[in-house]
Amino acid sequence: MQIADLHIHSKYSRATSQNMVIEEIAKGAKIKGIDIVGTGDFTHPLWLKELKTKLTDNGNGVYSYGNISFLLTTELSLVYTKNKKGRRIHHIILAPNFAVVDQINEFLDKKGRRDYDGRPIFGFDSVELVETLMSISRDIEIIPAHAWTSWFGIFGSMSGFDSIEECFGDKSKFIHAIETGMSSDPAMNWRLSALDKYTLVSNSDSHSPYSWRLGREANVFDLKKVTYDTVINAIRTRENFAFTIETYPEYGKYHYDGHATCGFSCSPEESKKLNRLCPKCGKKLIIGVQYRVDQLADRPAGYAPKGSVPFKAVIPLSELIAAVIGSPLASKKVVEIYNLLIDHFGNEFKVLLDSEKADLLKVVNEKLADVIIKNRLGGLKIIPGYDGVYGKIILGDEEKQMSLKNFAKK
Repeated sequence: MQIADLHIHSKYSRATSQNMVIEEIAKGAKIKGIDIVGTGDFTHPLWLKELKTKLTDNGNGVYSYGNISFLLTTELSLVYTKNKKGRRIHHIILAPNFAVVDQINEFLDKKGRRDYDGRPIFGFDSVELVETLMSISRDIEIIPAHAWTSWFGIFGSMSGFDSIEECFGDKSKFIHAIETGMSSDPAMNWRLSALDKYTLVSNSDSHSPYSWRLGREANVFDLKKVTYDTVINAIRTRENFAFTIETYPEYGKYHYDGHATCGFSCSPEESKKLNRLCPKCGKKLIIGVQYRVDQLADRPAGYAPKGSVPFKAVIPLSELIAAVIGSPLASKKVVEIYNLLIDHFGNEFKVLLDSEKADLLKVVNEKLADVIIKNRLGGLKIIPGYDGVYGKIILGDEEKQMSLKNFAKK
């Protein structure tokens, strides 16, 4: 099995850690248990220069640094007006080699600047993007990013469309997948029969190399050989696509409706009773993913179409540790316990997905072991995120331990 996170950013993107460099990304991927990482930001001239200098070309569309494989990827933001409505749509682009990347960048240079941000903004239509990129190479893969995000997703409540076809027109035939985003999971997407023909992929959209960001969502392939073509084929056909790794959708920043400035959030049902107006300021609420899915769905919750790629939902390990011991994510206490588990199991995904309770108890106490198992079984309670605010894990008193004393078994 190969775990792939194909949507991240470099240090050249806004609001991104300066540690998002090749060396730290590769280091973080190994600790997390990721085998394949998207480079992100190949449109940025300085980052592209680093990629060409530091990555080893394996000759099959895969590049490497150490024992981590990389695919050439970027994210574009297109802002334009269509059908008398302003649109803000983000697109993930995968390219088979640097020669194709150079052609993509040559096209973008005719449309605006690439040097001011790792995720540049352009003012042309998504149809033109697909049409032009397909004229460059049919091996390019274009995936609508975080499809349901309120402001920047293809189905987003604030600036999106109601269907793939409405966005891409007759170029929809070149769209094979959409990215679920953190605020939705495959089960929510399965409620739309129109999406049955699209593969659902999951990626972190990480802005830092830390374990609670990198790989928080990912794809798991079962490939005999990792090449650009085998990965793309798995996405396009679902063959050898084992499952996706998701966070709980409530953990995402846009799951519920709300107003971050007012500190108010609510379920779609309550939002409807409020006429989608904030009870604190009277302005329109930012409508979240759950409400938007309900609007477009033609199936009940719980429906699973044939041939769909299964998924497993887990919250990052550092988040679990921090919630149990009541310490910040990057605190010394959390890092100490996290490192004990990594040293014992090898990487984070082995802890989250495969560890047995008996083995966990060799490293940590029963409270954390139980939370790790409960996480895997879908038993955690989450206060849903909204309007750019992450969801929050809620543990019962029996699961909390505010002291590190006797917590980690050394």
